[in-house]
This record gives sequence, C-alpha cells and structure tokens, in this order.
Amino acid sequence: MTKQDQETQQIISDVDLEKTFLGSVESGKSLPTNTLPEHPMAPDVAAQLVEHYRLNEAKANQNLATFCTTQMEPQADELMKNALNTNAIDKSEYPKTAAMENYCVSMIAHLWGIPDNEKIYDDFIGTSTVGSSEGCMLGGLALLHSWKHRAKNLGFDIDDLHTHKPNLVIMSGYQVVWEKFCTYWNVEMRQVPINGDQVSLDMDSVMGYVDENTIGIIGIEGITYTGSVDDIQTLDQLVTEYNKTAVMPVHIHVDAAFGGLFAPFVDGFKPWDFRLKNVVSINVSGHKYGMVYPGLGWIVWRHNDSDTLPEEMRFQVPYLGKTVDSIAINFSHSGAHISAQYYNFIRFGKDGYKAIMQNVRKVSLKLTEALKKYGIFDILVDGSQLPINCWKLADDANVKWTLYDLESELAKYGWQVPAYPLPKNRDDVTISRIVVRPSMTMTIADDFLADLKLAVDGLNHSFGTADAADADADNKTTVHN
Repeated sequence: MTKQDQETQQIISDVDLEKTFLGSVESGKSLPTNTLPEHPMAPDVAAQLVEHYRLNEAKANQNLATFCTTQMEPQADELMKNALNTNAIDKSEYPKTAAMENYCVSMIAHLWGIPDNEKIYDDFIGTSTVGSSEGCMLGGLALLHSWKHRAKNLGFDIDDLHTHKPNLVIMSGYQVVWEKFCTYWNVEMRQVPINGDQVSLDMDSVMGYVDENTIGIIGIEGITYTGSVDDIQTLDQLVTEYNKTAVMPVHIHVDAAFGGLFAPFVDGFKPWDFRLKNVVSINVSGHKYGMVYPGLGWIVWRHNDSDTLPEEMRFQVPYLGKTVDSIAINFSHSGAHISAQYYNFIRFGKDGYKAIMQNVRKVSLKLTEALKKYGIFDILVDGSQLPINCWKLADDANVKWTLYDLESELAKYGWQVPAYPLPKNRDDVTISRIVVRPSMTMTIADDFLADLKLAVDGLNHSFGTADAADADADNKTTVHN
C-alpha cells in the first residue's frame, strides 16, 4: 500500500467510512482483473463496485432479444436464495428437492398429453436439466443408443461407419445444441433446408432425408430464429406411414425449449406432444415460459422402458432407502431452480399460467399492429401463436437504412432488438425479432413503441428516404444540364 493509500485509509478509519465505497481506497482504483488482490475489502464496498462494473449491461426489461426469465416474484427470489446451498444431484441428502423435481416432471408430462392416471417411473420418466440444451443432449443420446440396440438386433455392423453411420434429421433453423450433439457423438446432421416463405420443417421433403440409419427426427415447437413451429402432427402422420414398411422404424423427439410451457395454456396449436404416438421424448426450458431464472430445463420420455430410455443412460443412486435413476449429464448444481419451478407451478396453477400467457400474446399482437402501421415492414411472424414478432424491411420500403441500423438506433434508447439473417437458403433475408416474455407488460411495450417511433424518425432524418434521394438526384441532374 502506498503512502497516499495509507493516508486515505487513515482518513476512512477516522470518519468511520470503512463500510461504504464513498472515499474508500478501492473506489479510487481500477477493479482487479488478472490476479487476486493482495488485501480484502469491506463487503459493501466490493458489492457496490461490482454493481458499478455492470452499469453498462442491458437492463433486463429492455432486453427484447432474450428468451430467458428476467423477473420473478420476491417470494420466489427468497426461496431460491434459501436453497442455493443445496445440491440437487444428492437425492438422498436432499430428498425434498428430489421429490419436488419429480412433482415438476409429472406436472409437465401431464400438460403434454400423458393421461392423468399414469405415474412417473411407472409409465413415464423424466429429469431436470441445466437448461433445455442438456435436455436436447439427453434426448439425442436416448435416440442414438436406442437406434444402436435395434440396429444390432437387425444384424447391422454399427462399427462400419461407411455403411451405418447414424444420422439425425432436423430443419436448418435448429438451435446450436443439436450441432454440438452431432459433433460430440459422431452423428451425421441432415439439415432440411427452409423453402421459400416456409420457415419450418418442410413436410414435402423431410422423409427423403430418412433412412435405416436415422436415429430420429427433431420437431421444433418454437424455432428460435422466427418463433414458427414445425407441423409435428403432420410429421407424426408421415412417420407412421414410413414405419409401416421401414426396416428400422424412426422416432420423433420434440425440442420444445421455447413453446413447451406456453402452448399448453393457449389456443391455436395443433397436437404436437405425447398425444402423437411417434413422439417419444420432449425437452423444455424451465427458464423461458416456465418463468424461472436461467439454469433450468426438463426432459420427459413417454415410456419408462429400455427401448425409449436405454439402460446405459440410467445410473442408480440411493433415495429414501431405495434407489432411483439418475439420468442427467450434469453433476453438482443447486436445487434453487427446482424449488422455484415448483413454487411457480403451485403458485399459478393452470389458470394462472393461462392468464399470464394470454397477456403475453396480447402484447405480441399489439407490437404487430404497431409495426404494420409504418408501412415499411413485412411481418413474417405476427405473434398469434408463439409470442415472437419477426419482420423484415419490405422490398419497396421507402427508406435508405437497414435493420442493422435500426438495431443500433434502438440500442441508444436501451432496447436490445437483434437483426440477423435467416438460415441457409434464405440467408439473403435479414430480419428483426422481439421475444415477448411474461415480464413485458403492456406498459413496457408502450414505452418501446414510443422509442421505436423516435428511432425510425431519427434514421429517416439521418439517412433520408428513398423519395428524398431520388428527388435530390433529379435536382442535381437539372442543375448540371
């Protein structure tokens, strides 16, 4: 500590400022970044400086790009704080957390079409995960190992990857976890390109990608690019016909990370879940429309049998004098998120979730109507199913700026609204997207729309309009002549 620091520290001590950042030695220094500091600091000072470091991060309620929950009730916050010191993987040490996990799995399964009289472990099985990405990994692994067992029984040489390399069929607007899964486990990813204005799985061509080495087809109930949904009911019909004559029947896993805890509470969706006989597993994010902070996902398998969930994926752990299956990939993690999910389920119930999701849809539809009034946007997804709003600049839009310019202009007002290209085959089209979450009230939407008008007006002033540019060009031509 320098002499000046020592003098400052003495002043702090003399005026009893050691518990505040005001006048502290630490507030006069840059935060440590590469190595641990030599000396401790007061906890209130450390906390305040960390808050200061985060000042330029996006405000959660203005982040219209994220799917993740950014606000919970204070009672849920308190429950999570009290459960942070538990370890969800230790089922015998934290049996109540394990019980709440099972209760949540059962409640979710019954929302997805499992009959009310069926029970977890007897008829179906599931687990919590760290986000829906782990659920995707587990669902893909179950498909892979199930395919391997059936292939061996048919006499396939599954070690001959030239003849029998496993493949997975999915539309090209997939979430990156599926690419990771295929890379990690040496599975060929067969991407079905999007076609024209269709931004979901192409039912006219999907079965052409399927063969005896297909471990499964992924249906997506909520495509993150656009908020569209795959027509999983039609896919199920196609798979049923295929399986009638197939050497190797194919199964469907539904990636419902986005829509799995939204669709059950509102109208407008065809059957997409366990009501369809070829759907063997479904994953969802608890931290999206399950309304829990980031770090929670779920997966459910329709049948608790070795064909659906192979034995090599089940690991026995002690629980209340007996054993249960431990399926998740993750190891030590807090039980706080499980407590919060159970709280939300018993707190809101079906009627509460329904009211919340209907409000979410109302906000999404209002955004669509406001966007239409500008006359320069083509609406690709209007929020009438899943609560996403996607738009592009119309081909005849009378503007000289791009959606990337709009993204930057809105950021000046604090709003995060991403612009990006569509997947392969339509990657020449740039779109903007807003995800409407339960915490986005109509008041927040009104504030956003007011700033959107300012942003558009500002861009038109800065860049000019196409008409103005044409008129200016004509004037220059006249003067030149």
